[in-house]
Amino acid sequence: MAYQHRFVNDQASDLTLGKIVCVGRNYADHAKELNNPIPTEPMLFIKPATAAVELERPFSIPTELGSVHFETEMSVLIGSTLTSASEDQVKKAIIGVGVGLDLTLRDLQDALKSKGHPWEKAKSFDGACPLTAFVSAEKVADLQDVQIRLSVNGEIRQDGNSAYMLNKVIPLICYISQFFTLEPGDVVMTGTPAGVGPIHQGDQIQVELVGVLSAQTSVLG
Repeated sequence: MAYQHRFVNDQASDLTLGKIVCVGRNYADHAKELNNPIPTEPMLFIKPATAAVELERPFSIPTELGSVHFETEMSVLIGSTLTSASEDQVKKAIIGVGVGLDLTLRDLQDALKSKGHPWEKAKSFDGACPLTAFVSAEKVADLQDVQIRLSVNGEIRQDGNSAYMLNKVIPLICYISQFFTLEPGDVVMTGTPAGVGPIHQGDQIQVELVGVLSAQTSVLG
């Protein structure tokens, strides 16, 4: 089933997902846990629309390709075209906020990085980006004060706040729009806090923007 944007009140969206723009190492503690240097400017990569699936539905992972890691992120839905946008334009263009999982084939990513090769195969495979339904942007009082949490089988594994982003959401989207025009229906993934790790078939997963949004799912066995 092709991914369709949704809002938490079950309202279907008429926006078609085009691309998912992600930022790597946007939390210093996450960069450190993977022994990566802290970047001095946003590290951007893109997942295609074919990577997206509905997070609330059980999803599959390609275990035959090695370890699959979760990276829990606040996701932002864009509602109007942004090119070299100002902060005011970005604020008006954000129409939804949700949670996404940046699933990563960690063994494959490490192998590709060791050879100096691009690592899209490890980040952009089919099903690599489960996305929740979105809440309306006005329901999030402050994008830089949101607690992002993931539990696996009842155990909290990630629990970080957007206040600790190296690149704050609005300036980050301005930066992205200097390189990639963002179009209605595009999604921006804003980076993951520390605590990433493997998931396995049969795992039960809960994701939260605490006080804003909560969703549950499972990994197909």
